[in-house]
Amino acid sequence: MTKASLLANPTRVVFGGLGWCAVVLAAAGVVVPGLPTTVFVLAASYCFSKSSPRFAQWLRTHPWFGPSLERFVTHGRMPPSAKRHALWAMWTGVVVSSVMLWSAHPMGALATLGLGALGTLSILFAVRTVPERASARSL
Repeated sequence: MTKASLLANPTRVVFGGLGWCAVVLAAAGVVVPGLPTTVFVLAASYCFSKSSPRFAQWLRTHPWFGPSLERFVTHGRMPPSAKRHALWAMWTGVVVSSVMLWSAHPMGALATLGLGALGTLSILFAVRTVPERASARSL
């Protein structure tokens, strides 16, 4: 990609940068307990679909990131164990953030808890569930 084409389409650059940030966070999620991986892989996939078909393909075929992306794309759903892990990771972050925020900004801590509740409702009711066995069979 030439410098002129980068300047002609800054949106691709922004989405590409966000995609790589999401990949870095997903890689950290592979090795750091409590940090989710799939949500960052999905974000990276979206960003790469807007910026670089080559990187989108790379993500789909990556040995660490590809299976979780493929599972979500194939079924459009999450197995119950993935929902439990997502909720556990999210609430770990929400509680730690709220405790640390409380002394400086109690309203910020309460807002964090409220957003955590909204996230929980989204995971439980907006994201459809696929049985564990169907998820394992598809891979």
